[in-house]
Amino acid sequence: MKFKLIEGAFDAQEAQTLINQLIEVKIKFLESKISSECTEEDIKNREQRIKALQLHLSEVKQLLNKASSSRFLDVELEIK
Repeated sequence: MKFKLIEGAFDAQEAQTLINQLIEVKIKFLESKISSECTEEDIKNREQRIKALQLHLSEVKQLLNKASSSRFLDVELEIK
């Protein structure tokens, strides 16, 4: 199954808000999976994924801060 979760043109601020919220939800999901029942390896893997998401979010913010406020950006997120 394949469908588009997000598809549209957004100004830089809207795109940043949308991407920020998506990444925050993913981070909270990963954090919720960390429990005392997890192995140390599982915890480290989830922490690495959280750090990678935070890095991607920082890179997206920098990119979108450079974008012209009058320019619309195409944002697409596809689920496969």
